[in-house]
Amino acid sequence: MPSVAVKLYSVFFKFLLKHRLQNRIQSPPDESDPFGVTSRPDETVAAANPSFADGVATKDIHIDPFTSLSIRIFLPDSALNPPEPDSRPPKPKPRTAKRPGHDPDPDHYPSGSPNSHYYPSRRNSYGPPTIPSNPKEEPRYSYGSANDMEGLNLMSSSGGGGGGGYRGYSPSQDNRRRLPVMLQFHGGGWVSGSNESAANDFFCRRIAKLCDVIVVAVGYRLAPENRFPAAFEDGLKVLNWLGKQANLAECSKSMGNARGGSGGVEFKKSHIVDTFGASMVEPWLAAHGDPSRCVLLGVSCGANIADYVARKAVEAGRRLDPVKVVAQVLIYPFFIGSVPTHSEIKLANSYFYDKAMCLLAWKLFLPEDEFSLDHPAANPLIPGRGPPLKLMPPTLTVVAEHDWMRDRAIAYSEELRKVNVDAPVLEYKDAVHEFATLDMLLKTPQAQACAEDIAIWVKKYISLRGHEFSY
Repeated sequence: MPSVAVKLYSVFFKFLLKHRLQNRIQSPPDESDPFGVTSRPDETVAAANPSFADGVATKDIHIDPFTSLSIRIFLPDSALNPPEPDSRPPKPKPRTAKRPGHDPDPDHYPSGSPNSHYYPSRRNSYGPPTIPSNPKEEPRYSYGSANDMEGLNLMSSSGGGGGGGYRGYSPSQDNRRRLPVMLQFHGGGWVSGSNESAANDFFCRRIAKLCDVIVVAVGYRLAPENRFPAAFEDGLKVLNWLGKQANLAECSKSMGNARGGSGGVEFKKSHIVDTFGASMVEPWLAAHGDPSRCVLLGVSCGANIADYVARKAVEAGRRLDPVKVVAQVLIYPFFIGSVPTHSEIKLANSYFYDKAMCLLAWKLFLPEDEFSLDHPAANPLIPGRGPPLKLMPPTLTVVAEHDWMRDRAIAYSEELRKVNVDAPVLEYKDAVHEFATLDMLLKTPQAQACAEDIAIWVKKYISLRGHEFSY
């Protein structure tokens, strides 16, 4: 059974959530504003930090001028490792004329020699060192160069008086390791939660490091300001945006190497700009993202969005190129139906999100004229949802023993396995809904074990070597 602390927190959590849901039903907001909201003022938000704090750099991007749709990118520092030796040809060492008594190779300077301080260990540096004209001045290191794609720069301050400044990480030519991209959809019962909340930030950092992927957390619009299908459309819009970014990066790369003009004059264009002069190419994804290895991960109601996006990706087929959804992870999905399952009867008053609370959330999310517990967004087992289940990507489902929505998620996984889709179920004993993502439970051994189990399964489908595990 869950601990006493979890039980007490569950009572407090449900009391506050029920109060908020009822207030939104009684005092509906103005739904005429198409911009919408993606977070609530009463939620704790973690600021983006592009400095690889805790091994992961983050940045926020608003990607849709017509809505509040935004994303937060989580880039693990493993992306800074140079490409593996077998993935690119070795660079020949430049042949330079040597002057008598001068050798530019730092390896020729033994430790303690008069010139050895010019070439300190560069084990943790990314970019060429700036050799000072004054031997007593310490060299500065640049993360990126002026010829790279437009991005944020990480420069050391040049002492005291405010020269230089910290702005963030910018990719350089020598550290462009490609990582799979994982689209993550947070939970919150359609009406709360955020891609930049403190809990979601912690969870995405953990997943980015364990899975060795770039996590793109989606800040979809919330209900009741934006009812169905707003959140689902936002999820699909981010997937299409990812494909657009990959194509723009290739176009920018081609233009950067182009030669033209009269007399064979060389011109370079390192990035594409829109009509206002803002860069359209996202540098982190352009340098480090591999959209051909895309994974969808959804938490609670975010799992419903992930499943919808996966189905639309199957329907789109090659129109999404170069994006390819290779797997999806559904963490305690927010499924429901008109015919109750065994767990929906036995655990109707379960911890945190019980059945009564979820019904209120669905009433706030679905339009009144479309409200049905067998709506395609709510019940994955109704016929005709399309496309055929046999075309769905491999699907890992995570469920909790004390979650009233457990049985329907398991039943959906069984339907996938019947048509030979790799669809395992991980059930965690003595666990409750949100056990791996709720703020007070994130640091428990069970939450850590869940993230590790997800990483082991996901790496079967994102590893370039095939079926690579990380025990």
